[in-house]
Amino acid sequence: MEYNKQELLDKRYLRMARIWAENSYCQRRQVGAIIVKDKMIISDGYNGTPVGFENICEDNNGLTKPYVLHAEANAITKVARSNNSSDGATLYVTASPCLECAKLIIQSGIRRVVFNELYRITDGIDLLTRAGIECKHIENLNQ
Repeated sequence: MEYNKQELLDKRYLRMARIWAENSYCQRRQVGAIIVKDKMIISDGYNGTPVGFENICEDNNGLTKPYVLHAEANAITKVARSNNSSDGATLYVTASPCLECAKLIIQSGIRRVVFNELYRITDGIDLLTRAGIECKHIENLNQ
C-alpha cells in the first residue's frame, strides 16, 4: 500500500506525540501534543499540573483535579512564551481536543489538527471543523 509523504509525516509526528505523552504523571490518561510548523517542532506538551504544583493529577477518589492542563493547552502556552508563532501550524495530539482546547487552537492560528484517539465527546472537533480547521483522525500509526 502506497502512502503519500504528508500521511507518513503525520503518522511519524503522531508517534512522537504518543512518546511525549509518557512524560505525563497522570494515571487515568496520558496525552501528548506536538506543534509543527514548516517541518520543525516548535512546541510540545503533555497533560499535567501547572508549573510549581505537585505532579499528581488525580485526587483521592481517582478523579482528575480541575486545574490539570491538557496537552494541547500546555503546548500552546509554551509556544506563546517562546519567539515562535503557531500561526499556520499543525497540532499533533494523541486524543481529539476537548471544547476548551479547541477554542485555544482556533485563537492560536493553528490550521490543522491531527489526532489518534477519538474521544467520546466530539464537541471540540465539531467546533474546529466549524472554524475551518482541518481535522484528521489517524487510527493506525504503524507504517
